[in-house]
Amino acid sequence: MSTYPHLLAPLDLGFTTLRNRVIMGSMHTGLEDRFYHYGKLAAFYRERARGGVGLIVTGGISPNRQGWLLPFGGTLNFIGDVFNHRKVTRAVHEEGGKIVMQILHAGRYGYQPFVVSASSKKSPISPFRPRALTERGIECTISAYVRCARLAQQAGYDGVEVMGSEGYLLNQFLCARTNLRTDRWGGEIANRMRLAVEIVRRIRAAVGRDFIIMYRHSLLDLVEGGNTWDEVVTVAKALEQAGVTILNSGYGWHEARVPTIVTSVPRAAFASVAGRLRREVGIPVVASNRINMPQEADAILARGDCDLVSMARPFLADPDFVAKAAAGRSDEINTCIACNQACLDHTFANKRASCLVNPRACHETELVYAKKAVPKKVAVVGAGPAGLSAATVAAECGHQVTLFDAAPRVGGQFRVAMQIPGKEEFAETIRYFERRLALLNVDVRLGQRLTREQLLAGGFDEVIVATGIKVRLPAIPGISHPSVLTYLDVLRDKAPVGQRVAVIGAGGIGFDVSEYLLHDPAHPLPQPIAAWAGEWGVDLNAATGGSLAPAQPAEPVRQLFLLQRKASKVGAGLGKTSGWVHRAALARNGVCMLAGVTYDKIDEQGLHITIGGVPRLLAVDNVIICAGQDSLVELMPAPGAQGGPRFHVIGGAALAAELDAKRAIREGAALAARL
Repeated sequence: MSTYPHLLAPLDLGFTTLRNRVIMGSMHTGLEDRFYHYGKLAAFYRERARGGVGLIVTGGISPNRQGWLLPFGGTLNFIGDVFNHRKVTRAVHEEGGKIVMQILHAGRYGYQPFVVSASSKKSPISPFRPRALTERGIECTISAYVRCARLAQQAGYDGVEVMGSEGYLLNQFLCARTNLRTDRWGGEIANRMRLAVEIVRRIRAAVGRDFIIMYRHSLLDLVEGGNTWDEVVTVAKALEQAGVTILNSGYGWHEARVPTIVTSVPRAAFASVAGRLRREVGIPVVASNRINMPQEADAILARGDCDLVSMARPFLADPDFVAKAAAGRSDEINTCIACNQACLDHTFANKRASCLVNPRACHETELVYAKKAVPKKVAVVGAGPAGLSAATVAAECGHQVTLFDAAPRVGGQFRVAMQIPGKEEFAETIRYFERRLALLNVDVRLGQRLTREQLLAGGFDEVIVATGIKVRLPAIPGISHPSVLTYLDVLRDKAPVGQRVAVIGAGGIGFDVSEYLLHDPAHPLPQPIAAWAGEWGVDLNAATGGSLAPAQPAEPVRQLFLLQRKASKVGAGLGKTSGWVHRAALARNGVCMLAGVTYDKIDEQGLHITIGGVPRLLAVDNVIICAGQDSLVELMPAPGAQGGPRFHVIGGAALAAELDAKRAIREGAALAARL
């Protein structure tokens, strides 16, 4: 309590008390959609409740078929569904936690043919045009919400969260952007908010006084045609009068062109907006988005910006977040780095969610780190993400582990990645692994480049090769010219770079190098909230409709050309939920992105290329190679070799086609758990 007194203080809601101010926000895991996965879902939530979180919010559950986000998505509208949900509520309550079920109607965001909305205006992110709800359809929708809430109460949930933000159905009714109606459900804000207020009022009447109703309210829509601050407050006060217990905060529609949760968004960027709402209402208000460590959360509470803090993905990264904070062990927290790669990217690809830095997330019943009856002597060579994962999990399973690396510090490619503007959080993962190595008594030997013979003579039972990659140089005439640098020369070794630069390779590394080269060293990292808001055109004072303002990008510090051989869209292979952010950042800085490039030669004049049969000279000072890697596997024995320890290869050493920390960490953990 003394370390984070505000975060760990209980909150009395009158009819029930939350054990602390921490909410595990809603995340769609993919386990909600099929009844046969509810045992796995219960195990997932059980770990988080055991870890001390005050209130858990489930992934979105639809109140009817029209509200499905995906075909046959998780729905609660039939008494038979209650029995599966009781597995979840029982697991949480047995660990002393509380849980509310989110009711989410996708509206025009649904990826299915039954979509409905306030008006028949198609969403840019779904192929289906919605039907405008009739008066009868609206009444049926309200009834579906009420039925869903009553069934949730029967299933043992402590409450429901009504999803009213991020551009889903209720947000579609609330905003003139999508509500084009001229009846009593459209027009002025008093009519546009009628559906949300009526749903809350009728749910409260149905479930009684002693049941949490949380409403996730869009405080900044971040789209044209979004609500003004006065309208946001008007809706909030009406919801309070209708019977809402807690007001949660949401920011941005899914179609907004402003990032709200990726790693480049500063920590707690939106907390002040929640603070403004808190001063307008008399019920608890929740701060959310890009809050990932207890010190930030406690500070937000201390300055009066909220009554509770919602952290969603941080509980994918570490189920014991609260317990560690309460015990004064914040340095042991596995921090969410907001990469989106295994959570949101999986969700939007209709896969089960997980976490890049914690592959056990949503796989608790399958990836088990159990003590082994017969411990082994294990060597792990390479202290990048794959090797760190393998070494720590093997040690957790009781093996005697020695970790080797030729570098003077652990981290590997993560030490390279953390140099990129917006990826400073990657340093937190290194901090976490360093602490785990110490706690698990892993024998760490750095600055040692081993031979296979040394490994064979070390008496090891198992050898895990996680030596990573080396940069591949493409066969371009003049590739050895002094102007040519690799991405490791630039990011790791800090080689000087000129003002006009060509970057060969437009995958994730090419984009990272480009963003690094566009950063002005005179400006601090991570970016201050005000500077970030100005760059993206966010009005945190919410003086305009949708809270948008003219963007004020900084002057580019270099002229860049980002090139790829493939004729496809540059950056097409980046993550679904974050790739657009990187493309927008480069475009805003005037980066010339070219596809379908043939590289002819490099000489004193620069880089000679051909595009569409037309030769072109890029008069650049430097050419930076980001065009592929080769695996480092010299330590692996020849196939069929007899005797000695068993050798395994993981991470970039196993597959160097594209550096993939998510795969590397998962492979390391899975292998170590099997040993």
